[in-house]
Amino acid sequence: MVPRARHLLRAKDLADGRYFEALTVAELARAAGLSPAYFSREFRRVFGESPHQYLLTRRLERAAALLRNTDRSVTDICFDVGLTSVGSFLTSFRRVYGVTPSAYRAGFPPARRHIRIPDCVARAYGRPARTPHV
Repeated sequence: MVPRARHLLRAKDLADGRYFEALTVAELARAAGLSPAYFSREFRRVFGESPHQYLLTRRLERAAALLRNTDRSVTDICFDVGLTSVGSFLTSFRRVYGVTPSAYRAGFPPARRHIRIPDCVARAYGRPARTPHV
């Protein structure tokens, strides 16, 4: 017999791998092979937070990484991580990180500063190399 926590890990892996999609508790529960209500209770008991909160945390972590490492707009990042409301994103991000996404980004150098060579050289060497077929 497989422990229940093992089934819950299937749902957690689904949330980790597809955080950018509009996943529902019912879909996560189906992955775990449990009813939605029972799944929610067990998920909170085992992992210490609700499935919804876990998914939101994954999305906010990914958004923070994109803010640190790209120059993409806050709105684009919001939608790319699977959130549908910029206002809710700003509120949730501020609650978790203590600052707005723009202020968080200001604490890190722009992504262009990571490249210490001229743009033209980076573009030339960043292109895929064509190897002749023998």
